[in-house]
Amino acid sequence: MKTKSYLLHIGFVLAAASMLAVGAVVAVYALSDAKLRSARADIVSFQFEETTNPDVLERGRHVARTRGCFGCHGQQLQGSDFDKQWDWPKRAVAPNLARYARENTAVAIEAAVRQGVGRNGAALTSMPSYNFARLSDDDLAALISFLRSAPVVDADLPAAALGLAARWDLLTGSQPHMAAWADMAPNLKHDPTSNPQLAHGEYLAMTMCNECHGLDVRGQTFYRPYTPDLAMVAAIERNEFERIIKTGTGVDGRPLGLMRLVAPDRFPDLADDEIDALYAYLSSLAEEPIPAKVFWRP
Repeated sequence: MKTKSYLLHIGFVLAAASMLAVGAVVAVYALSDAKLRSARADIVSFQFEETTNPDVLERGRHVARTRGCFGCHGQQLQGSDFDKQWDWPKRAVAPNLARYARENTAVAIEAAVRQGVGRNGAALTSMPSYNFARLSDDDLAALISFLRSAPVVDADLPAAALGLAARWDLLTGSQPHMAAWADMAPNLKHDPTSNPQLAHGEYLAMTMCNECHGLDVRGQTFYRPYTPDLAMVAAIERNEFERIIKTGTGVDGRPLGLMRLVAPDRFPDLADDEIDALYAYLSSLAEEPIPAKVFWRP
């Protein structure tokens, strides 16, 4: 009898523990969903008129190439499964961008691109919207027109899944969602009228380089691999800078980590005046203090 009673007791304990575990998982899912839904897109005065003007479409293609749309969403914008490349979410999937642009309004696309809020009204978790938070209305409009003009290439994509561990990170604040990241993107400082080259270089840096090098491009230690302060550009010649950003290799020809994967896909498309402006702005950072107490350099 004692043995039977003991086994019943153990059974009740295990059942209670299982119920608590299930309850905890349900709570994490529910609370993380609520946190993601708490992000709200601001209503912005974004004027968009779709066009087939070839100059505008070329501008949109240029923006898509230099800002990494092809790198993440596929060379035919067909979408990509990041199951083998990124293990923070259970499964990150970049959607078919040509189809997405056709199926959603310009306002919804703006919210996703610049604010990190998806079409369902919840914060995104994979789209690097902080990199596009300062993208101009003109460039965004050109980008949308280009994406809507691109052929829709079907690809067999799995459903994205956030997973329990990632949800816990979001819930505890150890990992912000993309709407929060976008809110932290610094404002542009340089005046295009008084110093057009520096302003242009800052704009390029804050819509290209801050995806990897910290939101202020002064380096980041939040994610691995860590990335350096781009004020280091002041120590190299302009021609060497161009070679590096187009090839992703260092002075001795060795690959520069993720830069070796990213650079050849994006930056050969930059025009000479864009490289000049980017080089001038990044070189100027050597005279500026590094901002302290920012989330991306804990």
